[in-house]
Amino acid sequence: MIDRPVALVTGSSRGIGRGIAVGLAAAGHAVVVNYYRSPEAAQEVVEQIAANGGRAIALQGDVGSAEERTALIEETEAEFGRLDVLVNNAGITSQGRRDLLEATEESWDVVFATNLKGPFFLAQQAANRMIASIGAGRIPGGLIVNISSISAYAVTTNRADYCMAKAAMQMMTQLLAVRLAEHRIRVYEVCPGVIASDMTAPVKEKYDKLIAEGLSPIRRWGTPEDVARAVVALTGDSFPFTTGDRINVDGGFHIRRL
Repeated sequence: MIDRPVALVTGSSRGIGRGIAVGLAAAGHAVVVNYYRSPEAAQEVVEQIAANGGRAIALQGDVGSAEERTALIEETEAEFGRLDVLVNNAGITSQGRRDLLEATEESWDVVFATNLKGPFFLAQQAANRMIASIGAGRIPGGLIVNISSISAYAVTTNRADYCMAKAAMQMMTQLLAVRLAEHRIRVYEVCPGVIASDMTAPVKEKYDKLIAEGLSPIRRWGTPEDVARAVVALTGDSFPFTTGDRINVDGGFHIRRL
């Protein structure tokens, strides 16, 4: 068994997930870089981590698939002998971004499978492995971080399925937090705001204008590193008497203003 904590970060070949993987590696974690369709990008993350003295592997897996979720957990433990941290980051936006009056069941099914059902059942599997490892004295405790979005409470009518799946993540986080507290597993939700990434690149001009006009009190784009810092902080010893919290990394967007 490896002598450092191990973190599995889903959807970490790019964007926010990549930032989190690199940040956790720099903080001393061995990292599983999960990807779906981009092995080259995932390998770049692994090489970046290795170049900085860290340890990482890339594992393919669709979190929307029960079989592939199981394989992710089993391959992580086979490689490192432990799992201390799960970051449920993988997610997709609404397919075609259709107005809610034209939304399709096909988009609903794939968005909910990836953004909610997958993370829930992956957390379930990870929690059971963590409980066994904690009981056996192999790890001191566990951590689950669900990467949500300000879309959990900010309405976008052409992404209804995405908004609803992210809104449900808050309840998922609280349910897991209550159930797992007795096992020394803490659970959090991190809500990124407008983050510069390939996902937001198509709407850069729109958000440049909104940010300049005061969309959030801190008038700049967020970065994957901003989100990574929050996740890394949660993995440390600074918040031992907390669980189930929502951490906003949004430049203050969540504050209601007149």
